[in-house]
Amino acid sequence: DDNQDLLECEKAFLESLGYTVLTASSGRKGLDLASVHSVDVVIVDYVMPEMNGQEVAIEMERLRPHAPIITLSGTADVPEQSLKSADVFITKSLLASQLLPAIAQLQADLFDRHAGQD
Repeated sequence: DDNQDLLECEKAFLESLGYTVLTASSGRKGLDLASVHSVDVVIVDYVMPEMNGQEVAIEMERLRPHAPIITLSGTADVPEQSLKSADVFITKSLLASQLLPAIAQLQADLFDRHAGQD
């Protein structure tokens, strides 16, 4: 997220729940982090400088194909085509109520996929 205050707030909240959180203020920095760190879930803002959320999601899928992607936006006017790059879309106005359930569901889905491979 390019909004540093929101980024720090999200990080502190998720870390208080036991998650390890990597943050980046641009898509390129996020991709750089994901190229050297294993990630379980990716949360990306749709509107950012340099690269939008869809561009980041497409590149992230190449880097970390098993990591589900949550796209956030301050507006609901995200093009339908862009939403296809994400597993979940959450408007920032609903972030507080929808982020944790979305993460839990994506992790459960990922666990189920891996359990089915055994």
